[in-house]
Amino acid sequence: MNQLFNIIIAGGKTGGHLFPGIAVAQAMERMNPTVRILFIGTNAPFEIQTLEKYGYAHTAILSKPMKGGSIFSKAMAASIILVSLIQSMIIMKNFKPDFVLGVGGFSSFAVVLSAWVLRIPTAIQEQNAFPGLTNRLLSRFSKTIFTSFKETKGFAGNPKVNYVGNPVRKADTVESEAGLALNNFDPEKFTLLVTGGSQGAKSINTAFIDALCLMEDTKKFNIIHQTGIHDEAIIQKKYLDLEITATAKAFFHDMPLVQETADLAITRAGAGIISELCIKGLPAILIPFPHAADDHQTFNAKALEEQGAAVMIKESDLTGPTLKETINALIKDKEKLDRMALILRRLAMPDADEKIAAYILTTKKIKA
Repeated sequence: MNQLFNIIIAGGKTGGHLFPGIAVAQAMERMNPTVRILFIGTNAPFEIQTLEKYGYAHTAILSKPMKGGSIFSKAMAASIILVSLIQSMIIMKNFKPDFVLGVGGFSSFAVVLSAWVLRIPTAIQEQNAFPGLTNRLLSRFSKTIFTSFKETKGFAGNPKVNYVGNPVRKADTVESEAGLALNNFDPEKFTLLVTGGSQGAKSINTAFIDALCLMEDTKKFNIIHQTGIHDEAIIQKKYLDLEITATAKAFFHDMPLVQETADLAITRAGAGIISELCIKGLPAILIPFPHAADDHQTFNAKALEEQGAAVMIKESDLTGPTLKETINALIKDKEKLDRMALILRRLAMPDADEKIAAYILTTKKIKA
Protein backbone atom coordinates (compact mmCIF):
# COMPACT_ATOMS: atom_id res chain seq x y z
CA MET A 1 0.00 0.00 0.00
CA ASN A 2 1.34 3.44 -0.98
CA GLN A 3 2.17 5.87 1.82
CA LEU A 4 0.75 9.38 1.93
CA PHE A 5 3.47 11.68 0.62
CA ASN A 6 3.25 15.50 0.78
CA ILE A 7 5.13 17.40 -1.94
CA ILE A 8 5.64 21.11 -2.45
CA ILE A 9 6.59 22.35 -5.92
CA ALA A 10 7.89 25.91 -5.73
CA GLY A 11 8.18 28.46 -8.54
CA GLY A 12 6.28 29.41 -11.63
CA LYS A 13 4.75 32.58 -13.10
CA THR A 14 5.81 31.65 -16.65
CA GLY A 15 5.11 28.44 -18.55
CA GLY A 16 8.83 27.71 -18.74
CA HIS A 17 8.96 27.21 -14.97
CA LEU A 18 5.40 26.03 -14.35
CA PHE A 19 4.94 23.27 -16.93
CA PRO A 20 7.99 21.20 -15.88
CA GLY A 21 6.57 21.26 -12.34
CA ILE A 22 3.19 20.11 -13.63
CA ALA A 23 4.86 17.31 -15.62
CA VAL A 24 6.65 16.05 -12.50
CA ALA A 25 3.43 16.33 -10.47
CA GLN A 26 1.55 14.24 -13.05
CA ALA A 27 4.32 11.61 -13.04
CA MET A 28 4.25 11.36 -9.24
CA GLU A 29 0.48 10.92 -9.27
CA ARG A 30 0.82 8.07 -11.77
CA MET A 31 3.40 6.38 -9.54
CA ASN A 32 1.68 7.03 -6.22
CA PRO A 33 -2.03 7.97 -6.29
CA THR A 34 -1.96 9.02 -2.62
CA VAL A 35 0.58 11.80 -3.16
CA ARG A 36 -0.55 15.29 -2.07
CA ILE A 37 0.89 18.16 -4.10
CA LEU A 38 0.90 21.86 -3.31
CA PHE A 39 2.28 24.47 -5.70
CA ILE A 40 3.70 27.62 -4.12
CA GLY A 41 4.32 30.57 -6.41
CA THR A 42 2.97 33.96 -7.37
CA ASN A 43 -0.47 35.46 -7.82
CA ALA A 44 0.10 35.86 -11.59
CA PRO A 45 -3.22 35.15 -13.39
CA PHE A 46 -1.53 32.75 -15.84
CA GLU A 47 -0.12 30.66 -12.98
CA ILE A 48 -3.38 30.59 -11.04
CA GLN A 49 -5.54 29.75 -14.05
CA THR A 50 -3.19 27.07 -15.38
CA LEU A 51 -2.92 25.21 -12.07
CA GLU A 52 -6.68 25.46 -11.65
CA LYS A 53 -7.16 23.80 -15.05
CA TYR A 54 -4.87 20.96 -14.01
CA GLY A 55 -6.56 20.63 -10.62
CA TYR A 56 -3.59 21.45 -8.37
CA ALA A 57 -3.74 23.32 -5.07
CA HIS A 58 -1.86 26.60 -5.18
CA THR A 59 -0.69 29.17 -2.65
CA ALA A 60 0.93 32.50 -3.49
CA ILE A 61 3.65 34.15 -1.42
CA LEU A 62 5.11 37.63 -1.57
CA SER A 63 8.11 37.64 -3.90
CA LYS A 64 10.17 39.99 -6.03
CA PRO A 65 13.12 39.57 -8.43
CA MET A 66 16.45 39.88 -6.63
CA LYS A 67 18.47 41.09 -9.60
CA GLY A 68 19.02 44.68 -10.78
CA GLY A 69 17.40 47.91 -9.68
CA SER A 70 18.47 50.67 -7.33
CA ILE A 71 19.81 50.24 -3.79
CA PHE A 72 16.32 51.07 -2.52
CA SER A 73 14.81 48.38 -4.77
CA LYS A 74 17.32 45.81 -3.55
CA ALA A 75 16.59 46.73 0.07
CA MET A 76 12.88 46.29 -0.61
CA ALA A 77 13.55 42.93 -2.28
CA ALA A 78 15.55 41.80 0.77
CA SER A 79 12.70 42.75 3.12
CA ILE A 80 10.25 40.91 0.86
CA ILE A 81 12.46 37.81 1.01
CA LEU A 82 12.26 37.91 4.80
CA VAL A 83 8.46 38.10 4.63
CA SER A 84 8.31 35.28 2.07
CA LEU A 85 10.57 33.13 4.28
CA ILE A 86 8.13 33.56 7.16
CA GLN A 87 5.19 32.80 4.85
CA SER A 88 6.95 29.68 3.55
CA MET A 89 7.67 28.34 7.02
CA ILE A 90 4.05 28.85 8.08
CA ILE A 91 2.87 26.96 4.98
CA MET A 92 5.29 24.12 5.71
CA LYS A 93 4.21 23.90 9.32
CA ASN A 94 0.63 23.41 8.15
CA PHE A 95 1.24 21.25 5.05
CA LYS A 96 4.14 19.20 6.51
CA PRO A 97 5.94 18.43 3.22
CA ASP A 98 8.14 15.37 2.86
CA PHE A 99 9.97 16.97 -0.07
CA VAL A 100 10.30 20.37 -1.75
CA LEU A 101 11.15 20.75 -5.44
CA GLY A 102 12.14 24.19 -6.78
CA VAL A 103 11.42 24.71 -10.47
CA GLY A 104 12.85 28.22 -10.80
CA GLY A 105 11.48 31.72 -10.74
CA PHE A 106 12.06 34.11 -7.86
CA SER A 107 9.11 32.74 -5.87
CA SER A 108 10.97 29.45 -5.39
CA PHE A 109 13.89 30.98 -3.47
CA ALA A 110 12.28 31.47 -0.06
CA VAL A 111 10.42 28.15 -0.25
CA VAL A 112 13.46 26.00 -0.97
CA LEU A 113 15.60 27.93 1.50
CA SER A 114 12.95 27.48 4.21
CA ALA A 115 12.86 23.75 3.53
CA TRP A 116 16.64 23.60 3.89
CA VAL A 117 16.47 25.43 7.22
CA LEU A 118 13.77 22.99 8.40
CA ARG A 119 15.84 20.02 7.13
CA ILE A 120 13.22 18.95 4.63
CA PRO A 121 14.76 17.18 1.59
CA THR A 122 15.01 19.47 -1.44
CA ALA A 123 16.03 19.51 -5.09
CA ILE A 124 15.99 22.14 -7.80
CA GLN A 125 15.23 21.69 -11.47
CA GLU A 126 17.06 23.96 -13.93
CA GLN A 127 15.50 24.16 -17.38
CA ASN A 128 18.04 26.32 -19.19
CA ALA A 129 21.60 26.04 -20.48
CA PHE A 130 22.41 29.13 -18.39
CA PRO A 131 20.92 28.85 -14.89
CA GLY A 132 18.85 31.68 -13.48
CA LEU A 133 20.05 33.64 -10.46
CA THR A 134 17.56 31.93 -8.13
CA ASN A 135 18.80 28.44 -8.96
CA ARG A 136 22.43 29.53 -8.90
CA LEU A 137 21.90 30.64 -5.30
CA LEU A 138 19.81 27.62 -4.34
CA SER A 139 22.36 25.20 -5.82
CA ARG A 140 24.42 25.76 -2.64
CA PHE A 141 21.61 24.48 -0.43
CA SER A 142 19.85 21.81 -2.47
CA LYS A 143 21.06 18.24 -2.29
CA THR A 144 20.26 17.53 -5.95
CA ILE A 145 20.26 19.66 -9.10
CA PHE A 146 18.28 18.28 -12.03
CA THR A 147 19.48 19.76 -15.33
CA SER A 148 17.97 19.82 -18.81
CA PHE A 149 21.22 20.42 -20.71
CA LYS A 150 24.29 18.22 -20.47
CA GLU A 151 26.50 21.30 -20.42
CA THR A 152 24.77 23.66 -18.00
CA LYS A 153 26.90 26.75 -17.45
CA GLY A 154 28.36 26.94 -13.95
CA PHE A 155 27.32 23.42 -12.96
CA ALA A 156 30.04 21.46 -14.77
CA GLY A 157 31.68 18.94 -12.44
CA ASN A 158 29.19 19.62 -9.65
CA PRO A 159 28.54 16.23 -7.97
CA LYS A 160 24.97 17.31 -7.14
CA VAL A 161 24.01 17.48 -10.83
CA ASN A 162 21.69 14.85 -12.25
CA TYR A 163 21.29 15.33 -16.00
CA VAL A 164 17.80 14.06 -16.85
CA GLY A 165 16.44 16.47 -19.45
CA ASN A 166 13.50 18.85 -19.06
CA PRO A 167 10.15 17.44 -17.84
CA VAL A 168 7.50 17.84 -20.52
CA ARG A 169 3.75 17.51 -20.10
CA LYS A 170 2.20 14.54 -21.79
CA ALA A 171 -0.54 15.28 -24.33
CA ASP A 172 -3.63 15.41 -22.16
CA THR A 173 -7.34 16.09 -22.13
CA VAL A 174 -7.33 19.25 -20.02
CA GLU A 175 -8.71 21.08 -23.03
CA SER A 176 -9.03 19.40 -26.40
CA GLU A 177 -7.95 22.10 -28.84
CA ALA A 178 -6.01 20.06 -31.39
CA GLY A 179 -9.26 19.35 -33.21
CA LEU A 180 -10.02 23.08 -33.27
CA ALA A 181 -6.60 23.80 -34.75
CA LEU A 182 -7.33 21.38 -37.58
CA ASN A 183 -10.67 22.94 -38.58
CA ASN A 184 -10.59 23.80 -42.31
CA PHE A 185 -7.01 22.54 -42.54
CA ASP A 186 -5.84 20.47 -45.47
CA PRO A 187 -3.62 17.60 -44.24
CA GLU A 188 -1.67 17.82 -47.49
CA LYS A 189 -0.57 21.40 -46.79
CA PHE A 190 2.53 22.49 -44.87
CA THR A 191 1.59 23.49 -41.30
CA LEU A 192 3.32 26.37 -39.52
CA LEU A 193 3.14 26.78 -35.75
CA VAL A 194 3.88 30.31 -34.53
CA THR A 195 4.27 30.98 -30.83
CA GLY A 196 5.95 33.51 -28.60
CA GLY A 197 5.59 31.38 -25.50
CA SER A 198 2.93 31.54 -22.81
CA GLN A 199 3.02 35.36 -22.74
CA GLY A 200 3.16 35.83 -26.52
CA ALA A 201 5.72 37.89 -28.44
CA LYS A 202 4.73 41.04 -30.32
CA SER A 203 7.94 41.07 -32.38
CA ILE A 204 7.34 37.52 -33.65
CA ASN A 205 3.66 38.23 -34.33
CA THR A 206 4.53 41.35 -36.34
CA ALA A 207 7.40 39.80 -38.28
CA PHE A 208 5.37 36.72 -39.20
CA ILE A 209 2.43 38.74 -40.52
CA ASP A 210 4.90 40.93 -42.46
CA ALA A 211 6.49 37.77 -43.90
CA LEU A 212 3.09 36.46 -45.02
CA CYS A 213 2.37 39.78 -46.76
CA LEU A 214 5.56 39.31 -48.81
CA MET A 215 4.77 35.74 -49.85
CA GLU A 216 3.20 35.04 -53.21
CA ASP A 217 1.20 31.98 -52.15
CA THR A 218 -0.01 31.84 -48.56
CA LYS A 219 -2.73 29.32 -49.39
CA LYS A 220 -0.07 26.58 -49.32
CA PHE A 221 -0.01 26.83 -45.49
CA ASN A 222 -2.03 25.72 -42.52
CA ILE A 223 -1.26 28.18 -39.71
CA ILE A 224 -1.62 27.75 -35.96
CA HIS A 225 -0.71 30.95 -34.12
CA GLN A 226 -0.43 31.41 -30.35
CA THR A 227 -0.56 35.18 -30.12
CA GLY A 228 -0.53 35.99 -26.42
CA ILE A 229 -3.50 37.72 -24.82
CA HIS A 230 -2.56 41.27 -25.86
CA ASP A 231 -2.31 40.56 -29.61
CA GLU A 232 -5.09 38.00 -30.05
CA ALA A 233 -7.74 40.32 -31.55
CA ILE A 234 -5.19 42.21 -33.68
CA ILE A 235 -3.69 39.07 -35.23
CA GLN A 236 -7.09 37.47 -35.83
CA LYS A 237 -8.16 40.60 -37.74
CA LYS A 238 -4.91 40.53 -39.77
CA TYR A 239 -5.68 37.01 -40.95
CA LEU A 240 -9.21 38.06 -41.90
CA ASP A 241 -7.90 41.08 -43.82
CA LEU A 242 -5.35 38.90 -45.63
CA GLU A 243 -8.03 36.23 -46.29
CA ILE A 244 -5.77 33.59 -44.76
CA THR A 245 -7.33 30.62 -42.96
CA ALA A 246 -5.57 30.26 -39.61
CA THR A 247 -6.31 29.31 -36.05
CA ALA A 248 -5.07 32.18 -33.87
CA LYS A 249 -5.60 32.10 -30.12
CA ALA A 250 -4.05 33.81 -27.10
CA PHE A 251 -2.99 30.47 -25.64
CA PHE A 252 -3.27 26.75 -26.37
CA HIS A 253 -3.46 24.65 -23.23
CA ASP A 254 -2.80 21.44 -25.15
CA MET A 255 0.39 22.59 -26.92
CA PRO A 256 1.87 19.05 -26.99
CA LEU A 257 -1.10 17.94 -29.11
CA VAL A 258 -0.99 21.06 -31.29
CA GLN A 259 2.71 20.48 -31.98
CA GLU A 260 1.92 17.07 -33.44
CA THR A 261 0.05 18.76 -36.31
CA ALA A 262 2.95 21.07 -37.27
CA ASP A 263 5.79 20.73 -39.80
CA LEU A 264 7.78 23.80 -38.71
CA ALA A 265 7.68 26.00 -35.60
CA ILE A 266 8.59 29.68 -35.34
CA THR A 267 9.14 30.23 -31.65
CA ARG A 268 11.07 31.66 -28.73
CA ALA A 269 13.84 29.49 -27.25
CA GLY A 270 12.65 28.79 -23.74
CA ALA A 271 13.77 25.47 -22.30
CA GLY A 272 10.24 24.07 -22.23
CA ILE A 273 9.53 24.59 -25.91
CA ILE A 274 12.99 23.28 -26.85
CA SER A 275 12.37 20.06 -24.91
CA GLU A 276 8.98 19.67 -26.60
CA LEU A 277 10.53 20.25 -30.04
CA CYS A 278 13.06 17.50 -29.32
CA ILE A 279 10.44 14.99 -28.22
CA LYS A 280 8.21 15.76 -31.21
CA GLY A 281 11.12 16.01 -33.66
CA LEU A 282 9.67 19.33 -34.80
CA PRO A 283 12.11 21.54 -36.77
CA ALA A 284 12.11 25.16 -35.69
CA ILE A 285 13.21 28.71 -36.33
CA LEU A 286 14.26 29.92 -32.89
CA ILE A 287 14.07 33.61 -31.98
CA PRO A 288 15.51 34.03 -28.46
CA PHE A 289 13.95 36.62 -26.19
CA PRO A 290 16.87 39.06 -25.77
CA HIS A 291 15.77 40.33 -22.36
CA ALA A 292 15.53 36.93 -20.68
CA ALA A 293 17.62 36.68 -17.51
CA ASP A 294 21.31 36.32 -18.43
CA ASP A 295 20.20 35.95 -22.08
CA HIS A 296 19.61 32.25 -21.34
CA GLN A 297 17.36 31.77 -24.38
CA THR A 298 20.28 32.57 -26.69
CA PHE A 299 22.33 29.88 -24.93
CA ASN A 300 19.42 27.45 -25.43
CA ALA A 301 19.05 28.30 -29.13
CA LYS A 302 22.78 28.08 -29.82
CA ALA A 303 22.92 24.65 -28.19
CA LEU A 304 20.46 23.38 -30.83
CA GLU A 305 21.75 25.40 -33.78
CA GLU A 306 25.33 24.20 -33.27
CA GLN A 307 24.12 20.62 -33.57
CA GLY A 308 22.13 21.32 -36.74
CA ALA A 309 18.80 20.84 -34.98
CA ALA A 310 17.38 24.36 -35.47
CA VAL A 311 17.89 27.72 -37.15
CA MET A 312 18.33 30.82 -34.99
CA ILE A 313 17.37 34.40 -35.85
CA LYS A 314 18.41 37.07 -33.36
CA GLU A 315 15.71 39.48 -32.28
CA SER A 316 17.83 42.34 -33.69
CA ASP A 317 17.78 40.64 -37.10
CA LEU A 318 14.10 39.73 -37.05
CA THR A 319 12.19 41.34 -39.93
CA GLY A 320 9.43 40.23 -42.27
CA PRO A 321 11.83 39.74 -45.22
CA THR A 322 14.34 37.79 -43.12
CA LEU A 323 11.67 35.51 -41.70
CA LYS A 324 10.09 35.01 -45.14
CA GLU A 325 13.42 33.94 -46.67
CA THR A 326 14.20 31.61 -43.76
CA ILE A 327 10.79 29.93 -43.92
CA ASN A 328 10.91 29.50 -47.70
CA ALA A 329 14.47 28.14 -47.63
CA LEU A 330 13.51 25.46 -45.12
CA ILE A 331 10.32 24.48 -46.91
CA LYS A 332 12.29 23.98 -50.15
CA ASP A 333 14.92 21.86 -48.39
CA LYS A 334 13.04 18.77 -47.20
CA GLU A 335 16.30 16.93 -46.57
CA LYS A 336 17.38 19.61 -44.11
CA LEU A 337 14.02 19.49 -42.33
CA ASP A 338 14.23 15.70 -42.07
CA ARG A 339 17.80 15.95 -40.77
CA MET A 340 16.80 18.53 -38.15
CA ALA A 341 13.91 16.31 -37.02
CA LEU A 342 16.23 13.32 -36.69
CA ILE A 343 18.79 15.26 -34.61
CA LEU A 344 16.05 16.64 -32.37
CA ARG A 345 14.71 13.17 -31.64
CA ARG A 346 18.21 11.97 -30.78
CA LEU A 347 18.51 14.83 -28.28
CA ALA A 348 15.13 14.10 -26.68
CA MET A 349 14.90 12.85 -23.11
CA PRO A 350 11.18 12.05 -22.81
CA ASP A 351 11.31 10.42 -19.37
CA ALA A 352 12.70 13.36 -17.37
CA ASP A 353 9.41 13.74 -15.48
CA GLU A 354 9.47 10.10 -14.39
CA LYS A 355 13.13 10.20 -13.35
CA ILE A 356 12.59 13.23 -11.13
CA ALA A 357 9.33 11.82 -9.74
CA ALA A 358 10.98 8.48 -8.93
CA TYR A 359 13.85 10.23 -7.15
CA ILE A 360 11.46 12.28 -5.02
CA LEU A 361 9.23 9.35 -4.12
CA THR A 362 12.26 7.26 -3.16
CA THR A 363 13.25 9.77 -0.48
CA LYS A 364 10.16 8.78 1.50
CA LYS A 365 11.45 5.21 1.75
CA ILE A 366 14.90 6.43 2.74
CA LYS A 367 13.44 8.62 5.51
CA ALA A 368 11.16 5.83 6.69
